[in-house]
Amino acid sequence: MGFAEQRYTVNLSILFTELPLLERPAAAAAAGFTAVELWWPWVDSPTPPRSELDALRGSFEDAGVRLTGLNFYSGVLPGPDRGALSIPGEEAERFRANVDVVAEFAESVGCGALNALYGNRVAGVDPAEQDALALDNLVLAARAADRIGAILLIEALNKVESPLYPLVSAPAAADVVDKVNEASGLGNARFLMDLYHLSMNGEDLPRVIAEHTGRTGHVQIADNPGRGVPGTGAVPLEDLLDQLGKAGYEGLVGLEYKPGDRPSSEAFEWLPREARAARRGR
Repeated sequence: MGFAEQRYTVNLSILFTELPLLERPAAAAAAGFTAVELWWPWVDSPTPPRSELDALRGSFEDAGVRLTGLNFYSGVLPGPDRGALSIPGEEAERFRANVDVVAEFAESVGCGALNALYGNRVAGVDPAEQDALALDNLVLAARAADRIGAILLIEALNKVESPLYPLVSAPAAADVVDKVNEASGLGNARFLMDLYHLSMNGEDLPRVIAEHTGRTGHVQIADNPGRGVPGTGAVPLEDLLDQLGKAGYEGLVGLEYKPGDRPSSEAFEWLPREARAARRGR
């Protein structure tokens, strides 16, 4: 198939970050994209003022792009945090306060995928306690997603950059997906297959695709090393995306890479402009 046969969504939390948040959707549209995704942009607030939510919604509408994926509140990201839902105390409370805010906003813009980062291990806290808290909060998030017809994504990160994050392999994240689906009875939890993170972990990517595509709700890409533009590293991304398609994956591919020492608008030369619009999909 090749890169040009896929359908893409641009992550505005890692690309176009040289611009203010509200200018990024228009910049993505100017580059030829019609779909975007976003980490939770208010790192200090799980419940921002409605005026800020309205302004963000308006930026998508004005640019003519669709928000296809949104993270729940995850703490300071980018930064030291990797999620809040398994952190006892204030952070877990902030996550719970954020769940309905995210679901309401996602519904208002037609966003069908909500990503819940698990959170780091906390020194002095029993991992079993964190896992029990995580399951409760993930079920809460799954129910909120289900109410708006969305899926809940659970992501594996890499142990090099996220040494305190417990889900650092495809099987670990997939196991949590299965536990959430069993506990909620909804079946709307899915694996977020980030090929960059999995490659950093040294996983057998063709095997991951063969074993986990059936439970995968979203795919993200960047090359490795460097989390750079496709083609700048050693990950055979084009071949892997072809394998995903043959294994039955029909969703969008999230572009979650660093543009390098240049404006983000110049970091898409690997992808023909006519192939950038998300013609179909979630």
